[in-house]
Amino acid sequence: MKTDAMIKKEGFQALKEKLDVVEFERFLVIISREKFDYTKWRKSLFEDQSLEELANNADEFSRNESFNT
Repeated sequence: MKTDAMIKKEGFQALKEKLDVVEFERFLVIISREKFDYTKWRKSLFEDQSLEELANNADEFSRNESFNT
């Protein structure tokens, strides 16, 4: 299991790969000043996917995870 520090480091690295320096800093400011409702976000996260698409994505993710042997 990954530690919080590892997850934070990997998250920052992923953001740095997709955003330039200014966008990265703006993202951090936006997140820190907004109230973020994780439960509300999760309810709408997959609403544009059909059940079949969601199941296929879950299967693919499961096959690619390193904890599977």
